[in-house]
Amino acid sequence: MATEEPHVKVEKLVKVYGDRTVLHGVDVTIDRADTLVFIGGSGAGKSTLVRHLIALERPTSGRIVVDGVDIASLNDVELNKARRRFGMVFQKYALFDSMTNFDNVAFPLREQTKLSERDIRERAMAKLKDLGVEHAAKLTPAQISGGMAKRVGIARALVMEPELLIYDEPTSGLDPVTSRTVDDLIEEMREKFGVTSVVITHDMVSAFDIADQIAMLIRGRVVAQGTPAEVLAVDNEDVQKFIRASGVEASRLATRRPRKDSRALAAVARARAPRGG
Repeated sequence: MATEEPHVKVEKLVKVYGDRTVLHGVDVTIDRADTLVFIGGSGAGKSTLVRHLIALERPTSGRIVVDGVDIASLNDVELNKARRRFGMVFQKYALFDSMTNFDNVAFPLREQTKLSERDIRERAMAKLKDLGVEHAAKLTPAQISGGMAKRVGIARALVMEPELLIYDEPTSGLDPVTSRTVDDLIEEMREKFGVTSVVITHDMVSAFDIADQIAMLIRGRVVAQGTPAEVLAVDNEDVQKFIRASGVEASRLATRRPRKDSRALAAVARARAPRGG
């Protein structure tokens, strides 16, 4: 774990829609270059929390501090600039069917930067190559497999060189082999680019494999946060019931993949110079 200030700190976050409270004073910290996995049943508030993390919604009260700046207090101009620091990989890829895979990856650069078309092509192709799908650049999302589409979606999320990358149910609908390949991709992106990752998942095998920290949400409250081993051992019946239902056992931790030290990756992330645009 990094010893510096957390990359992201959520403090007493409350979200109210009308007479319904969805988030009840959520507190979460995420260290730079770590992977935090949110687990919890449907309606627990995971998606609402993530929309706040990437500044798509403003909280009713509370703070979301990224690198010492409370993004919830920014004005609209400042917020639009801050959003460039976040990348999102959607559950259903959210790729444009009418565009080639290259144009899907290039889209954020064309919309949000003033880069030349030559520079856009260079950066988009580089990301497709990083994800091993450069050969599919001229194809459309409908012409490639679901696993490849997931890679294109990750390439698009990475093309703006975000510091924080959020994955919404990245293994949903995928077979077990492809799911573990996506886990490998999430870890590879952390190691290669030093990004801080937030993953929403119901896939407990994935959660225990890729997480530095796991946070469990129940009815809008974080009832447990810790390492996979700590969460597995937490004395909370709701947490234990969720884990038992998933079929994941303590023996799973013994086969957990070796992972690079977040402190070294955090140094890489800090050294990455922002690019023009």
